[in-house]
Amino acid sequence: MKINDTFHVSYCTNIHPGTDWETTFNSLKEFAPKIKEQVSPDHPFGLGLRLSNKASEELTETRMAQFKKWLDANGLYVFTMNGFPYGNFHGERVKDTVHAPDWTTPERLAYTKRLFEQLSVLLPSGMSGGISTSPISYKHWFSTTEATERAFESGAGHLAQIVLQLLDIETQKQQYLHLDIEPEPDGLLENSGEVVHFYNTYLLPIAAEVLKTERGIPEDAAHKLIKRYITLCYDICHFSLAFEEPEYTFQKMKDQGIAIGKIQVSAALKILYDAQNEDAIWEGLARFDEPTYLHQVTEKVGDTVTTYNDLPMVLQEKKAFTELRAHFHVPIFLERFDALHSTQDHILKVLAYVREHPVSEHLEVETYTWEVLPKALKRELSASIVREIDWLKERL
Repeated sequence: MKINDTFHVSYCTNIHPGTDWETTFNSLKEFAPKIKEQVSPDHPFGLGLRLSNKASEELTETRMAQFKKWLDANGLYVFTMNGFPYGNFHGERVKDTVHAPDWTTPERLAYTKRLFEQLSVLLPSGMSGGISTSPISYKHWFSTTEATERAFESGAGHLAQIVLQLLDIETQKQQYLHLDIEPEPDGLLENSGEVVHFYNTYLLPIAAEVLKTERGIPEDAAHKLIKRYITLCYDICHFSLAFEEPEYTFQKMKDQGIAIGKIQVSAALKILYDAQNEDAIWEGLARFDEPTYLHQVTEKVGDTVTTYNDLPMVLQEKKAFTELRAHFHVPIFLERFDALHSTQDHILKVLAYVREHPVSEHLEVETYTWEVLPKALKRELSASIVREIDWLKERL
């Protein structure tokens, strides 16, 4: 759905079950047309498509033709994809395995290359497309500095192969596609400083050497191509957890020449200390403790942001705090619920910024937690998605 002739707005279909292609397609058929009818009845509506590795493998040429025909018949199109979760993302423990296999492995590379081949087929003519992906790996899988450095080096080498693939696609088909790296708490990349360090220390020198060796591309030209095809996915929830103001992050990326491929519109939990309601705060927060996803908690003291790797750690200690933020994607239209708040204010700052400085044309609502929300916040799924998209549209 195009807003103000600038933004393609959608929601990420990782909200739906997608263990295989049949499950994925059935979910899309159940939800996408009726959501489109309510939020964009007179114009085509874009989807942020999530395909697991298995679903992607099962999307054969014949099935792709059937899928494209169904999209056209229902006024739908695909302009962005979520390539972060590789396996199943619903109904079982995910936690840190959402990063596996990571960018140190050939499996992650093969999966992502296949997604780009499929996005190239699905993308409407004249439109750019992107795929969001893991921030290289999960921080706690590496116990030494040397192991972390090797992960960054391996990841950069695999990302160089994506640059070559996307260069070939643009040369042959005049399609501009980009891979959007998505920092998050306890990822190897958590914040803008770590993104810049990865680009300058690992990605640019390693990928440039690959482009020179395999294609004879000189260093300056290689750096431009790397920054053209490897971009940032700015997940608003994640950057609020890093306690980074939007203007700071966007300016830092601009200064480094790193593009914003996609903005994921999402809100985190914000927990503000209130002595009179301390018991209600802890009781309310405990209702968000569930076993499927990682819910890291961050706290800023002075200039240092500390990350606790899951919500139970904080609930067990219940130590004194001024403000905590929790990695639990909550409905973007809610500013607070009972004794807890959300980082909706961070979303509003981002929207105010992008109205004046359209840093990305892809905006994707990404509240994937509806089935694990506390019972009081649960509503019928399609109505909830529509309410989020309408809230976003009104503010754009």
